[in-house]
Amino acid sequence: NEYKSYLSPECCIVAGNVDMLIVTLFARPSSRRVYCPIVASFKALSVVPDPDLPTLERTHNYAFDMAVIGGGSGGLACAKEAAKFGAKVVVYDFVQPSPQNTTWGLGGTCLNVGCIPKKLMHCASIYGEIIEEAKRYGWNTTDKHHDWNTLVESVQTHIKSQNWKLKVDLREKSVQYYNEYASLVDAHTIKSVNKRGQERTVTADKIVLAMGGRPNYPDIPGADKYAITSDDIFSLEYSPGKTLCVGASYISLECAGFLTGLGYDVTVMVRSILLRGFDQDCSDAIGKYMEATGTKFIRPATVVKIECLKERTENTAPELKVYYKENGEEKSDIFNTVMFAIGRKPLTEKINPGAVGLKHEENGKIPVNEREQTNVENIYAIGDLIKAPELTPLAIQTGRLLARRLYDNSTLLTDYVNVPTTVFTPLEYGSVGMSEETAVATYGEDDIEVWHARHTPTEHVVSETPDLDSHNYVKLICVISQNNKVVGFHYLGPNAGEITGGFAIGLIMGATKSDFDRLVGIHPTSSETFTTLKITKRSGESIDVESC
Repeated sequence: NEYKSYLSPECCIVAGNVDMLIVTLFARPSSRRVYCPIVASFKALSVVPDPDLPTLERTHNYAFDMAVIGGGSGGLACAKEAAKFGAKVVVYDFVQPSPQNTTWGLGGTCLNVGCIPKKLMHCASIYGEIIEEAKRYGWNTTDKHHDWNTLVESVQTHIKSQNWKLKVDLREKSVQYYNEYASLVDAHTIKSVNKRGQERTVTADKIVLAMGGRPNYPDIPGADKYAITSDDIFSLEYSPGKTLCVGASYISLECAGFLTGLGYDVTVMVRSILLRGFDQDCSDAIGKYMEATGTKFIRPATVVKIECLKERTENTAPELKVYYKENGEEKSDIFNTVMFAIGRKPLTEKINPGAVGLKHEENGKIPVNEREQTNVENIYAIGDLIKAPELTPLAIQTGRLLARRLYDNSTLLTDYVNVPTTVFTPLEYGSVGMSEETAVATYGEDDIEVWHARHTPTEHVVSETPDLDSHNYVKLICVISQNNKVVGFHYLGPNAGEITGGFAIGLIMGATKSDFDRLVGIHPTSSETFTTLKITKRSGESIDVESC
């Protein structure tokens, strides 16, 4: 019974004296590994490979074909894809606690402290808005109260279930998993240490670096002692209370947005512009919408130091005094929670890159060629470690394509340009391709045509807050000399991820403005606005869309 989970339902476990035991193993012949511990007690074991499973010709004597350092989305995708082609793969993943002692399981940032909990808490905020909207549709919603602990418990329960499923998935795909902190010894050797301090050394033909990064803390008094980051917010054991989000990144704005939606007093402290690198028309609209819906902004400003006036208890937030400079003037205010979202740094230095002469920049980013290969021939880097959009689906795609090139003779490379993404702020923002600023810098202002419009989502037409709908906006950026090829797609409004994901294929296939014009939209939806764009930005005409 102890080992029955390793065996198929047809297996029969025999008690008593056994001279010979025949076990059918559904494992790749390349691994020669047996997941049935009872076999270890037999002196002889003959493994007969399943002829339908892939084999891999080996030209090395290392213990593994591939070692992946980092058990996030990209690393796991690469490992499982390589194993599918018969490679013998090992994955290392170990989470060092945050300064506030937060840790988590297998799956990386996205699953544990990123995309998944962020989207769930964003949804919780949206449900609160729907309750208010429902009154105009005839629903009697008299009791609107949110419980933070219930939300955190629900989110964490889901995450832990996915942590477990990932472990099972690795086992089923014959990928060895070590919950150990790995570092490089040489180009083919990895040393790892588990939480008990026990060390292990293995060798591998190829090494894939996929450790991702962790949030930055500013070098100011009290920051890492009293403040939190996105590593901590999604499992916070107490209601955050009055909150200061420091930073203009999408992480800062997303967290500020859902906290405001949940009913908290939230302030965002910004040093300069919002959402650097994104289209600034859309970024500014997000800021205005958030201000209109209750989020406060302090800009331009920076935190100088943090003091604790009252320590936190098991169920209550602390009281923190934040000293800051706004336009050069020294000020202070009291908050319960201070969250820094001022960027992230790759964990490159933590894996001993000097041991193999691995080149990396001061910010931790690792230079790679178009095949994600570093300056060390057999070492590759993917995900947030390289200069590319820091997005989970992109890391997954990069990892899979890398594995296919290494073990399935593929030549397909990752497209880092036309990558769709969505910022889950209260006013959701989806984009593919270039911002207007990037397009102008690339092609010149005279060769760029911007088609745009405002739109009112049908679900908001009976809303009591019509002014908010003035921020819903769509934009297509086209290159005139290339038959008005669309190089930038931008959408502000509900369901941004679903809408943007659907249109993204058009940009990948080189869609032009006339292709969008030929498309018949679905009515009444926000997405149909892209099929009826008639106003260019340079015309200066009104962009308010008339209803049908």
